[in-house]
Amino acid sequence: MKKIIITLLAIGLIITGFFVFKPKEEDQSLTKIKVAEVTHSIFYAPQYIAHSLGYFEEEGLNVEIILTSGADKVTAAVLSDDVQIGFCGSESTIYNYNQGNKDYLINFAGLTKKDGSFLVAREKTNNFSLEDLKGKHIIGGREGGMPAMTLEYALNINGIKSNETNIDTSIDFASMSGAFIGGTGDYVALFEPTASELEKEGYGHIVASIGELGGNVPYTTYNAKKSYIKAHPEVIKGFTKAIQKGLDYVHSHTSEEIAKNIKDYFPDTKEKDLVTIIQRYKNIDSWYETTYISEDDFNHIEEIVKNAGQLDKNAPYTKLVDNTYAKQ
Repeated sequence: MKKIIITLLAIGLIITGFFVFKPKEEDQSLTKIKVAEVTHSIFYAPQYIAHSLGYFEEEGLNVEIILTSGADKVTAAVLSDDVQIGFCGSESTIYNYNQGNKDYLINFAGLTKKDGSFLVAREKTNNFSLEDLKGKHIIGGREGGMPAMTLEYALNINGIKSNETNIDTSIDFASMSGAFIGGTGDYVALFEPTASELEKEGYGHIVASIGELGGNVPYTTYNAKKSYIKAHPEVIKGFTKAIQKGLDYVHSHTSEEIAKNIKDYFPDTKEKDLVTIIQRYKNIDSWYETTYISEDDFNHIEEIVKNAGQLDKNAPYTKLVDNTYAKQ
């Protein structure tokens, strides 16, 4: 049996939560690892499967998952050595590299290959199209964040200019749903289970998957400092293998089976709702088959970031991606 410990943690920055699932009697032979996750979402089901079913322990690791809202805060946690591994959008590693950091962050395993947010409309819309967004106020997330940039990219490639909509990047990631409930915006981009919760409570209606609109990218990846990867290859290898087992599981099991194994990670979400949300992510092909991050996918994320005006020069794939332990 596993127990749940939920508390608050300050690690030199604001942390919104701390989730630890570990054996009642901790195995002292395991290497302790802290992972900062950018948000707590069913989108990351393979990670919670790996944690729930003991795949990390099988690789000699005792993994703590810390909720650290925002890729910028995840990056800060990794750079300050408050955590060993960051879990966020790979765009954060591009920003970090281009800032000239010598001990820069390297992506060593991919998990999700599409944007996991859904567009929620305040008013019920029949036969939604991107044209409906013209002249509308959309809460998109922080400037330079993937949900806002992917949405802008999707609009642009479909002939809708950036100045024809208002993608609001002034609202903090953790405050987006609250702002929408409070009356701000015509649309909001939200991850699950938040999007479904708003719909269930009558605050809005899910009308589109931003991931389907934006195409394949290394949307959420695991990263670590270059020096850490060099000094701890066995940790990186074991962690990657555990995540691969999680990916294998979600691709070979039903949404019902997945839900049963991750329900403790989402105590406020009913199991039947978990099943619906997991299936929604399955339907849009959200997860990589393996942790391998391709150069094409990496180039595409740079294309999206550049389209948003957030990238002056491309960062080198060969330096920012390490597929040494990825299953190919």
